[in-house]
Amino acid sequence: MSRLDPLDHLSVFLEVARFKSFRAAADSLGVTPGAVSQAIASLERRVELPLFHRTTRHVSLTDEGQFLLQQISPAIDTIGSALEELSQWSRQPTGTLRLIIEPVAAKHVFEPVLPMLREGWPGLRLDVTVAEVHSNFAAAGFDAGIRIGSYIDPDMVAVQVSRPFNWVVLGSTEYFQAHGEPQTPEELPQHRCIGLRRDEQGDVYRWEFVSHGQSVRISPSAEITVNSGALMRRLAVKGEGLIYSSMLHASDEIEQGLLHPTLSSYTPGGECLYLYFPEVNRNQPKLRALVECCERLAIREEA
Repeated sequence: MSRLDPLDHLSVFLEVARFKSFRAAADSLGVTPGAVSQAIASLERRVELPLFHRTTRHVSLTDEGQFLLQQISPAIDTIGSALEELSQWSRQPTGTLRLIIEPVAAKHVFEPVLPMLREGWPGLRLDVTVAEVHSNFAAAGFDAGIRIGSYIDPDMVAVQVSRPFNWVVLGSTEYFQAHGEPQTPEELPQHRCIGLRRDEQGDVYRWEFVSHGQSVRISPSAEITVNSGALMRRLAVKGEGLIYSSMLHASDEIEQGLLHPTLSSYTPGGECLYLYFPEVNRNQPKLRALVECCERLAIREEA
């Protein structure tokens, strides 16, 4: 106890002043009476004044001790309230949950789980950044992100939050009427293709296929290359060329009949969206709330 800092000594002082007994204060603090005596003696040496009158049967505050009690009691109450509030944080999601999510995750994950979060934890605030590039995750102070699994750093904890989806080659009706439909990946060099540049990786996305049980990656000679998936799909809808996209990213265009898959028997599947976060964030109540909502969404989609 003698090595405790001044705040610890003040806690001992408050207990002695409260009980007017060194032994009762020791019982309350779970330490020995000798440790309490050492703490009070250390505090008195620090201020160079006696804080208690001591007799064999009675302990009372000196004028100096009474002054100290009046001065520190409000501050100690404030500290106690702050600690209690922090304790509540460990049990209930509070504060701000900062997320960075891919645009496709905004529609297919975040928007469906938002009503669950608002209903279950109305005090939780959300700060959401929608971006294709997640390279500034740690520096920007995000709690978690949602993106395609193959792009996630292996050091992160990853929780699957979507059904598996396939990658496909897509084209518009107008394009297929004008240029025909490729029958194998080897025919792609004969077609107009639109490439997607990945700024985070610093490359142009290669089109992946499975042929005769082997994985094959092709870099089509693209007449147009863009760094936006949304722009790439809009150009494909206008008949400017074929694109390589996940069914999830192009779900709106496919459902509306604006784009049509081709070479489906050659394209791989099994990709998913994942909620990811550093291991150190795993036990944050606000993050546990998000994981719970994502799990409920998955159960609802499977029903």
